[in-house]
Amino acid sequence: MESKKIIQVQDKVALNLMIPLSLQHMFAMFGASVVVPMIFGINPSVVLLMNGIGTLLFILITKGKAPAYLGSSFAFLAPAGLVITQWGYSYALGGFIAVGFGLCILSLIVYKFGTKWIDVVLPAAAMGPVVALIGLELASTAADTAKLLPTEDMPIIDPKNVFVFVVTLAAAVFGNVLFRKFFAVIPVLISIIIGYIAALFAGLVTRDDLITALHVSLLKMPNFQLPHFNLQAIVMIFPVILVLASEHIGHQIVTSKIVEKDLLKDPGLHRSMLADGISTMLSGFVGSVPTTTYGENIGVMAMTKVYSVRVIGGAAVLSIIASFVGPIAALIQTIPGPVIGGISFLLYGMIGASGIRVMVDGQVDYSRSRNLTLTSVVFVTGLSGVAINIGEVTLQGMVLACIVGMLLSLTFFVLDKLKLTNDRN
Repeated sequence: MESKKIIQVQDKVALNLMIPLSLQHMFAMFGASVVVPMIFGINPSVVLLMNGIGTLLFILITKGKAPAYLGSSFAFLAPAGLVITQWGYSYALGGFIAVGFGLCILSLIVYKFGTKWIDVVLPAAAMGPVVALIGLELASTAADTAKLLPTEDMPIIDPKNVFVFVVTLAAAVFGNVLFRKFFAVIPVLISIIIGYIAALFAGLVTRDDLITALHVSLLKMPNFQLPHFNLQAIVMIFPVILVLASEHIGHQIVTSKIVEKDLLKDPGLHRSMLADGISTMLSGFVGSVPTTTYGENIGVMAMTKVYSVRVIGGAAVLSIIASFVGPIAALIQTIPGPVIGGISFLLYGMIGASGIRVMVDGQVDYSRSRNLTLTSVVFVTGLSGVAINIGEVTLQGMVLACIVGMLLSLTFFVLDKLKLTNDRN
């Protein structure tokens, strides 16, 4: 294999290469994906199972043309937390199902009216910064995961965390630039291994941690739960559909740029959104958390130039296996934050760079007032920390910036039709 050879979406991959590539994707999503169930107070094993099943369904529904890994969605944390406090987790599951069903309905609307409206409501001058914000607003998350941000409990950053973070990030950065042939396509996996070794050396992972993980029961059945439905609970959670739809469109556009295929047209935004909705519904029926396309895995594709859905499918199968094999999940959970944060630091940055690529490829003309205004307003809205509350749902960051960009673009479109703008073509 040549250095940095592109493995396209539907390319076949030899088994001896697919296993490490799939492991790479599973490790990339694992850190963030298990955080959501841990916050909700449920066992992560059922989430690993449904993430894997959801990803396989996504591949099936999109006809193997859209590489995406479905992981746990953070968008539900605030409203679902309130529902869990008042009625219990089973009623949050009912809300998850309602949102998944709403996404399915939205996918039918997209199928009926197509995607041309996206160019009107989110032209490149607005979509570019929106996509960039997907990565940029996660930068602090990577630093927090790496335990590099001071807190009340730990005002002084532990040098051990800095050491492991730097080693992991350096391995990813220089591996991405220097690795050749086989190693050129698995820099993330190699970086995680090197970071883990550094964590062992620094004492962030101990011998007791390894022994405890290896002594977990070999086979362990995930903890399933049945949903309950309450109209008030559903109303509290349902507005999250705005977040999911915006996030989904942004992820599909950035993935399209990375793989150089228009995934909004083939297999179609309606198919990918339908798959996301069905996966979220199924997760709600068995006690798991809602799913969404994952930025970490998009970053892995951007970094490695490996876009094969077979590799993504392999990662999904490994996730399913890990949900039943206790020691595997337990060992993965011993990976410390500075390792996950170190690799995420680079992956999130690459997503941000993809947003800049949207503007470059779209040949955005910043001599036109509207383009300069759109990009400026979207960036400032997303990075300012401004938030709007709708019921129990908070719109901020990329989602709020996306909505503002859409409203502003639609306003310019109407003003164009009325021939009131001074820079129309």
